Amino acid sequence: MTDTPSAAPVLNALGQAVQPALSRIPSGIGALADYARQARHHIEAHAWAHIESGCDQAQALAHNRQALDRIRLLPEPLPDLSQAHTHLQLLGQAFDWPVLLAPVAYHRLAHPEGEIASVRAAMAMRTGMVVSTLSSYTLEEIAQAANAASQELGRTAPLWFQLYSQPDRQHTLSLVRRAEAAGYQALVWTVDANIKRSGYPLPPGVEAVNLRGMPQPQQTGDLMDDHILFGTPLATGAPRWSDLEWLRTHTHLPLIVKGILSPRAARQAAALGADAIVVSNHGGRVLDAAVSPIDVLADVRQAVGPQLPLLLDSGIRQGTDVLKALALGANAVLIGRPQLHSLAVAGTLGTAHMLYLLRSELELAMAQTGCAQLRQIGADLLWQPR
Repeated sequence: MTDTPSAAPVLNALGQAVQPALSRIPSGIGALADYARQARHHIEAHAWAHIESGCDQAQALAHNRQALDRIRLLPEPLPDLSQAHTHLQLLGQAFDWPVLLAPVAYHRLAHPEGEIASVRAAMAMRTGMVVSTLSSYTLEEIAQAANAASQELGRTAPLWFQLYSQPDRQHTLSLVRRAEAAGYQALVWTVDANIKRSGYPLPPGVEAVNLRGMPQPQQTGDLMDDHILFGTPLATGAPRWSDLEWLRTHTHLPLIVKGILSPRAARQAAALGADAIVVSNHGGRVLDAAVSPIDVLADVRQAVGPQLPLLLDSGIRQGTDVLKALALGANAVLIGRPQLHSLAVAGTLGTAHMLYLLRSELELAMAQTGCAQLRQIGADLLWQPR
């Protein structure tokens, strides 16, 4: 009788067996960067490479961090913090603090409970969450988990749905109607990522469950094709300004346009009915020479005026990053990859702890720069060399 050979272990980026998520926060975790380092032990190697990658040479990914690091803050001592808080109103919705979980695809790459675990953490920490069209649990399941967590914990936060336009407008409209019926409070229409390189095959058990039954255009990449990108369904089906006008007439929800970097495009989006804009280069994943959002944020704010809500993502990793973005004109920010890092390390507990760390850093940064409330944060907090 011969023994059945055991399956080869699933390896992480360190060449070791992938470790399951922990039931407690490991020692030495004191910042989001610590979660990123620890997460390498808990995520399969190819999934890790996909999560951490930028497009092409990853220049835009690196520049996002460099641009934030270049900005310096000017401390202001002796603030009156007796009435200090981080609350804000955004699109008529109440937020405890100006951070949301960005729409990140396929949370099950990091943890079996995927977006279900993430949304529980968001509700526990009163943090808004934007659920991706490419979630690995259905948008209805995620909304149900958010409601259950809110009832259990007596805590809640806004839940938004990120929308990718589909080749058939009826499929796009189906996603909109499902989000409305499930109780999502805003739509975040992403416009910068329908055309991008992607060579990562999803592992078994992970799929875009919201898009089941919807055909997706494919780019063949065959050397002998008559068309590379232009002239293919991928290009002809990409979103355009007329789609924004169409969407605006087909939903009562606040409509946020994500993926704007130019002041001209920001003005156009506002003119066509956008209720808010996310200044974003998609975490450096779509155009390697793209400008960093933080570098153009002040120009976008000037272009759209003081009333239109602006959010920013791509590179936020510290409380001081949040403060810098608010000082340059953002109303709030979104964080992406740290969700998957913390989720992989310790599931719901890890993501909740990651948010706690970030909020602690923001409150400390506000106190050190003399800001008791968000409305006091302005460009005068930023130091510029003469």
